[in-house]
Amino acid sequence: MAGLAFIIFLVTGIGFLSFFIVRSTVVPQRIEALEGLLRKGKTQVVIKSARRLINKDPRSAEAHYYLGKAYLAEKRDELAIEEFKTVNQLGISNKNIPEQDFRLNLAQLFYRQNQSEEALKEYLLLIKQYPKTSDYYYWAGKIFSERGRNDMAENYLAKAAELNPKDGKILAELGMMLYRDKKGREAKAALERALKFPGVNVAQIAFYLGKIQKDLKDYHEAMSYFEKATRDSALKIKALVERAGCFMALEANEKAIPDLERAIKAITDESAQDSLYARYFLGICYESSRNIDKAIAQWDAIEKVKKNFRDVGERLSKYHDVRSDDTMKDFMTAGQDALMEMCSKIITVLMDLQIKESKNIDEGCEIKAIENESAKWRNVRKMPRLIRFYRSPEPLDEEKVRSILDDAKDMNIPKTMLFSSSGFSRSAINYASSRQAELMNSDKLKEMLEKVKSG
Repeated sequence: MAGLAFIIFLVTGIGFLSFFIVRSTVVPQRIEALEGLLRKGKTQVVIKSARRLINKDPRSAEAHYYLGKAYLAEKRDELAIEEFKTVNQLGISNKNIPEQDFRLNLAQLFYRQNQSEEALKEYLLLIKQYPKTSDYYYWAGKIFSERGRNDMAENYLAKAAELNPKDGKILAELGMMLYRDKKGREAKAALERALKFPGVNVAQIAFYLGKIQKDLKDYHEAMSYFEKATRDSALKIKALVERAGCFMALEANEKAIPDLERAIKAITDESAQDSLYARYFLGICYESSRNIDKAIAQWDAIEKVKKNFRDVGERLSKYHDVRSDDTMKDFMTAGQDALMEMCSKIITVLMDLQIKESKNIDEGCEIKAIENESAKWRNVRKMPRLIRFYRSPEPLDEEKVRSILDDAKDMNIPKTMLFSSSGFSRSAINYASSRQAELMNSDKLKEMLEKVKSG
């Protein structure tokens, strides 16, 4: 019987001992234990323990600090920053809290939570206490740059580069800041130096080098950089739009189309600025190649997500007839051969003229014609005419009227006629009113096209 009692006493004692051992391990009661548990990755234990300690003493800066550290380790930034802000309010003087670690974590949390002003204050405090640490100057410079304080940004980033001249990240940030400050030459030098060191975002640097070369009108070099920048998914659409812009600057819109189509396929957010510009410029390129339906589709897609984006509404309104009328649509979208055939029928069938010469011109075609042989005109000198057809989304201006009159004078042709799918500006109408230039607006053009089509 005595032996049984001893066994029960022993088991009970071991149970109580195990309970206290587990409790001290799983839910430690002292601040000193929290740091070791954090190092072992036992964040949930730290969270429970820190909360227990805070319940006992809400003003325990150390408990709030380790609770914040545990939240930070679990990537729960919103909770972590609240704990660190509490620590800041309570103060860390004479507390068992490493100030450098605390302020650095607080600065990074503020930055990630888009509280850049608060982050900057922390980095400036760190610089004051640790003036030889390049990373603090880097972050202060980066924040100044993002806030448009380029003068301060340059000072801090330059100091960071001086302290650590082999840190590509610092050089890259300095280069990007200098570019935004319109210091292209200095920016290029910093960015090219950054590429010599590991750990940098090569695609991002390539993008900025492309922008620099594009500003210098070195479009071919710029395009090479922009292609490299497309390797970064975050930059892909932006880089493709910039690359397409180089082709457009070279007046090679047809070569810009593949890049813009690649950009469209990469869109995940239709309302993003890069997405809108990709569709906008693709519409312009389609328009210049007479793919009016495709151009309209791109501008329609923009209008659905952002009204009043640039001149999209105006561009769509210019093609109202194309969208609602098959006759004008055929005229506006026809290839050059089909266009010439339509215009030739207007001249020969409806106007009873004989074509002598014809050629394609920008945005349309030109035809030289004279009256047909007939009994009525047998003894009368036949009057030649210079006729131009334009299919432009813009009303023809005075310059177009001047141009045909000047060319007709050089050719010794007394009469001219202009057809426009979009009408004429007031200045063009006024200029033509006292001269041998007959203007045929979009309504007249449409009427004649319908007659040719039905006849």
